[in-house]
This record gives sequence, C-alpha cells and structure tokens, in this order.
Amino acid sequence: MRLWVLLSFGMIAAAIVSTDVAAADRHEGYYYPTVTSREVYAARSVTLPDSDRARRIGFIVGLTRQQLAQDYPPEVAIFTKGAEAEKMIIVALNSNAISSLFQARAMLAQMTAVARSTEVFIQNRVEDTYTFLDLLKLLGYEQLTITDGHSYAHQYKIE
Repeated sequence: MRLWVLLSFGMIAAAIVSTDVAAADRHEGYYYPTVTSREVYAARSVTLPDSDRARRIGFIVGLTRQQLAQDYPPEVAIFTKGAEAEKMIIVALNSNAISSLFQARAMLAQMTAVARSTEVFIQNRVEDTYTFLDLLKLLGYEQLTITDGHSYAHQYKIE
C-alpha cells in the first residue's frame, strides 16, 4: 500500500510538472532477466505535445524522491532508460514485492486506481477509462518492463 501512495504523489507531480519490443534490448540481462513474456497495449490516450525526455525523467525523479523520503525501504526501483527516456523499468527489490506476473498486473491495477484520482485524468474526464498505461502514453513512454528481478520479466509495448 505504501508504494501506491508514493506513486500517487509522483503522478500528481508529473501532471503538474521508439523502441520495437521484439528488437534486441541492451537492458535485458543487466537490469532484468531475459524477457519471458510480452504484450502490446493499445493506449486510448495520445502523447501530450510537451511530454519529452525531461518530463519523463522528472516523473521518475519525483517518484524516487518520494520513495526515499519514506521511513521504510522502497519495495521496487522505478527508473527510465533509452535515448529519450522512453522506457520505464520496474524492478522488485525484495522477493515479496512482485514475485509473479499476476502480482505485476495487480500492481498496475492499483496504479491505475491512483492515476484515476489525479487532476489530469479528472480534468480531462477520463478517470473512468484511462489506465496507468494510458498515463505512461500521455508522458511519452513506449515501453514498460516489470520484473521480480530474478525469474521473469514482462514487457509492454505501449502504442
């Protein structure tokens, strides 16, 4: 639950403030194990015109600052990679955080609930339809990789 509160603050801060998934990924084997599954997410949103590398990095910086300000260690590391910071990576830092693809999807569902409470979703009247992955599309992310850090990595191509 602490992670979702943290992500809520990061998403609110981000609201204020092209990679082929099948292609070779130089981050595979370094930040996460071999990708074990992939899917394409057809976003309902479009990338905001002012969503650029700096905005995506700022989003991650806000999330990281919130994580490190807590009285407990972070459960996941969330960071961005790619020449344009177009890839988000979420890696579990302990074996209980996201130990299966089912937990990863549940985490995204909770992140969706938090995203739907942000001003950007409410003002645009999309709080009942957009998901966390739509938020990533708004920010210009093209790929999301989620991993437990040792046995699986699931990758979303965001179109």
